[in-house]
Parts: sequence; structure tokens; C-alpha cells
Amino acid sequence: MQDDYKVELDVFEGPLDLLLYLIKKEEVDIYNIPIEKITTSYMEYLNLMRLLDLNIAGEFIVMAATLMLIKSRMLLPVEERPVLEEEEEDPRWELVRQLVEYKKFKDAANVLQEREIRQENIFNLGAESIAVEDDGGLPMQDISLFDLISAFKEVLKKAAPETFGEIHAERFTVSDRIDAILTILKTEKSIAFQKLFGEMAPRHEIVCTFLAVLELLRLRQIGVSQDGQFAEIMIYRLVEEQPAAV
Repeated sequence: MQDDYKVELDVFEGPLDLLLYLIKKEEVDIYNIPIEKITTSYMEYLNLMRLLDLNIAGEFIVMAATLMLIKSRMLLPVEERPVLEEEEEDPRWELVRQLVEYKKFKDAANVLQEREIRQENIFNLGAESIAVEDDGGLPMQDISLFDLISAFKEVLKKAAPETFGEIHAERFTVSDRIDAILTILKTEKSIAFQKLFGEMAPRHEIVCTFLAVLELLRLRQIGVSQDGQFAEIMIYRLVEEQPAAV
């Protein structure tokens, strides 16, 4: 469906990142995870990643199996559940321990990164400060792949129904949508992610547009920003450095 245009995107976030994202998005207690709800949401995101033909690491599949196992054990009557050690009576407990431990390391890494950024702006007494232009930030630095997939999921809900065997007068390609997005950003400073998709656009066009966004992010031709987590995502063109005049 993507016309042999393969978007190669480095998946730098794993299944635990997705679970933490869903826990925060659904506003649930990490120590009391509603396993049925989180499993359903996790599988929705996994299916969307498959639809987009993104490279899904094996650990995403393993986590899906783990969630399904925990869900099935939670649905069993207490008297029919496997005998577990006293401290692991709740089938969710091992997963909770992994999430809490992972979150600690992730938070610590974020603190160290913030300190490194602050340190870069400190100069010794008498040293000349270096003027560095803000390039709008690194793409996807503060917005995760899952934020983008979440926005994509909302757009896909509005997709025009496509009849099986229907002949379309116009078919879209990822290359077409890349050109269209760059054309828009020549006249617009930024544009809301949702506005990249036409009203009642067909599913094929929506998928191609989203893959075009991912490819432009990978190529550092566009950036994304949000006023806050789960807020509207904005797309903007990254300014290319112009060669100095001779």
C-alpha cells in the first residue's frame, strides 16, 4: 500500500516505554494497573505499528504475550489461579516491579541530560560566550513516537470508508505526501498535525501522510512540538543553514 516506499525509522523506545506512556495517558495507578484496559490499548498501538509497517522489535511481541497471560490469569476465579509465592499473589506484580525500576533509570537519565544541557551554557570567567542559534530543537526530542501514533490513531478514526474492490481515481504515495507537506511549510511557519489530513480522507492517504511525516523527521527536514504532553502536535520546517557569503 505504501508503493514500495519503505520508511526506515530507528525505534529507540521499547515496550516498557509504551506501557509507561499508556499508564500516564490513561491516568491510572502504576501500582494498580487495570490490566484489561492497558492490554487493549497496548494491542491497538501494536496493530497500528504493524499497519504502518514499522520495524517492531521482538520484545514488543513478548510484552504482548505477557500482558495476555496476566489478563487471562486475572480473569480466572481465585480458586483456579496457579499457586504462587505469597509475595507474588497478584499476577501483575512482576510487571509493576519492572515498570517502577525502569522508570527510575529513565528519570535519572533525564536529570543527567538536563544537567549536561545546563553545563554546556556555563563558561569560565573571562571566556567568550558562543552564540548558538536555536534550530527549533531536535525532532522527537520531547515528543515520543507513541505521541505521534496516538495522534495518527485519532485521525484514522475519521477515515472515509473504503469499499473492497473500489477503483480510486487518484492514489497517493509517500513521496507525493512528502512534497505536499514541504510545499505547505514553505508558506506556513507551522501547521497542526491534524490539518495535514483532509476531512474524511481515505485510509490510504492518511497512512501515506503519516509515513511521510516520519520520513521527514528522520531526515531532519521538519520538527514537532507540543505545549504540553497529550496537547496538539505542531509540525514546523527546520531552517537549513545557509552558506556564508564569500
